[in-house]
Amino acid sequence: MTRLQRILIWIFCAGVALWLVAPTLVIVPISFAEKKSLAFPPDGFSLQWYANILNSPDWSGSIVSSLKIAAIVAVVATVIGTLAAMGLAKMKAGPGGILRAILITPMIVPGVVLAIGIYAVYLDHQMVGTLVGYVLAHSMLAIPFVIIAVGASLAVFDTRLETAAASLGASRITTFFTVTLPLIAPGILSGLLFAFVTSFDEVIVALFINSPTLKTLPVQIFASMTRDSDPTVAAVGTLIFVLTSFTIAVGLWLGTRRRRS
Repeated sequence: MTRLQRILIWIFCAGVALWLVAPTLVIVPISFAEKKSLAFPPDGFSLQWYANILNSPDWSGSIVSSLKIAAIVAVVATVIGTLAAMGLAKMKAGPGGILRAILITPMIVPGVVLAIGIYAVYLDHQMVGTLVGYVLAHSMLAIPFVIIAVGASLAVFDTRLETAAASLGASRITTFFTVTLPLIAPGILSGLLFAFVTSFDEVIVALFINSPTLKTLPVQIFASMTRDSDPTVAAVGTLIFVLTSFTIAVGLWLGTRRRRS
């Protein structure tokens, strides 16, 4: 590859990256606007919208609720999804494929249809607006992502290692924790992150099952956009963007350092 070709590829990739990130970058200057408006470019400079996140019970409470629900969902969905993926890996191709298609159905069914069904069931069992209701609904949406992530790791897993461990006298539990689990850990970690993000960003089902006492951040953002339209939404988006970018950068740095070592 010539130098000119490499330069053209870099320019093309940079252009695509800018095109994808540009809508997100627009909210950064808006979050520092002085006036209560989402106009771009903003007028003046102020940190009042960042302070409003901490001072407003609606915003701070919704952030705490989203983090708490997402953390619980990440653990629940990862455990269930990992066990399901391991069970599917042991099944024959025919029945396993059918069952896998059923388990990933929440990814295929339109979110509104799924939300209506969940809302109808929750009304009968008085689970609307409850922590358990949120966890169950979001876990159902997150489990398919865990199954896919862990299933990808199991697809390249050498089962002969388990046989070798068993031949040396290791029990099934010992084999799982000393052989299987460490080798599929990257898939489990990916599933955990997917489950957390799925729960934290979910808005359609949350709109149907939310209550005044328990409201997630996406629902609060939706309500603010339809009612207030103040730059607090942009401030929240900026903080999430910065934290996400920092986490990805740290992950890439640690991965590069591990490969070099």
